[in-house]
Amino acid sequence: MAVQIDETDARILRLVQKDARLTSAQMSQRLNLSASACHRRLQRLEATGAIEATVALVNPRVVGRPTTVFVEISLASQADDVLDAFETAVARIPDVLECHLMTGAYDYLLKVVARDSEDFASIHRRHLARLPGVAKLQSSFALKTVCKTTALPV
Repeated sequence: MAVQIDETDARILRLVQKDARLTSAQMSQRLNLSASACHRRLQRLEATGAIEATVALVNPRVVGRPTTVFVEISLASQADDVLDAFETAVARIPDVLECHLMTGAYDYLLKVVARDSEDFASIHRRHLARLPGVAKLQSSFALKTVCKTTALPV
């Protein structure tokens, strides 16, 4: 469901996507808007779901998870119960940061983080190879991150 976003709301969203720690007073100075108006708009953006959550982005290298692997998964069947069982099981794997149902050559694309290739081999053996309904897995290691953002264009 799309929410009505005016230019001031968009400017607030751009600011909080860059730095969610900004106070309403700091935002108000950057936006030339009163602190109370900034606060009200932030509350409305949160209440309408335009802002889903405020989180800290953890540096994967610092916490020992510098290896990113993209895993393409094809299922043996497209039946609802197979899809549901797969999605429930994959959501329980802490190393999987993202899982997307896809169109095209494979059914799901996973973004997995690991310490190194040996750690990924363990994740593959313990979790990925045991996912229900899997017919084929293909893994690709990211060699370099060229660009990365969590900020949506608004």
